[in-house]
This record gives sequence, structure tokens and C-alpha cells, in this order.
Amino acid sequence: MAATAAIGVALSQGALAASFSVSGQQFKVTTDRLDGTGFVQYGAIDAQKGGKAVPVAVSAFSNAKIKNLCQSVVVPVPVFGDVSLKLSAGGGSTPVEAKNLYIDLDQLDADATFNNINIGVAAGSTSKGPGIQKGDKTDPGSFAQEADSAVLTHVKQTAWATTAGTFKLSGLKMSVAKGKNECY
Repeated sequence: MAATAAIGVALSQGALAASFSVSGQQFKVTTDRLDGTGFVQYGAIDAQKGGKAVPVAVSAFSNAKIKNLCQSVVVPVPVFGDVSLKLSAGGGSTPVEAKNLYIDLDQLDADATFNNINIGVAAGSTSKGPGIQKGDKTDPGSFAQEADSAVLTHVKQTAWATTAGTFKLSGLKMSVAKGKNECY
């Protein structure tokens, strides 16, 4: 578990390359508020180790500030049972900050406000966000949307992967516990 956590933190801080096969597990994320600039969203396919295809919506931001972030995953461990890894940050006066943030998700509940949104743009023609992530399996002519900025509040999402150029986690707290201890 400690090695998994260290890899997660290294990825989030940009110390490791973000090109990877997704695990067979989703993780849950909540946040009180995400303020993002340079937003783009498009469909893609993530590949699990072993070749299984996972359809996702990729939400990307050039810059994001995230207030009260929680991320959790429950890992079934043979003989031992469920083990939860839970991470929180940005709960104080300093939010989490991310640059070139990509979130591969398949479920999102939030209140959202978009500024200067374009809906129905070809994925390969977006210009307001960080663009299609290198290595994403998507059709550049497929549906996308983009906006100058986006504010999401009361966020609950289930994701397969998150990558960022930089991910500054202020007030980082991480815990490992037996059983299910999820963000929601």
C-alpha cells in the first residue's frame, strides 16, 4: 500500500510520466469547489492492463484551484479484506493547485457554471483548454466542448485516472485503513 501511495504522489507531482494503463479500479473524488481556466471535455478510451477498453469523458483544465479535495480508493486484499487509501488536501485557506489537469471519469455530479462555452466542437479543434492529452485514444473529429473558464461546486465523481503537469497539494493528509473509508 505504501508503494502504491508513493507512486500516486509522484504522479500527482509530475515526477513520473503519466502514460500508463489504468487499473481495474475506479476511485472516488469530492471537492467543495473547483475553479478552472482553459476547460475542454471530450470522449476517450482508457486501456486497462490486459487490454480491456474503458470509455471515459476526459475533463481537462489548463489551470485549476480546488477547495477541500478528497480522493479515496478501496483495494480488496486477499485474506485481509478491504483496505482504503484516502487522501485529502486544500481544506485550509490554500487550495490545491493544478496545471494541465486531465481527469478520466465516467460519473460526475456537480453544479457547474461555464464562461464562453462552445458545445459540439471537434475534439481535435479545441483551442480554449490544454487540448487532447498525448496518448489519449479519441477521434479528433468527435464531439467536444470547451470554455474559457468553469466553476464546479459540490463535486462527486468516479474516475479511472488523473494526470497533471503539476499538482500542488496544500495540507496533504493521507491515511490507510482496514475496511471501507471512502469520500462518499
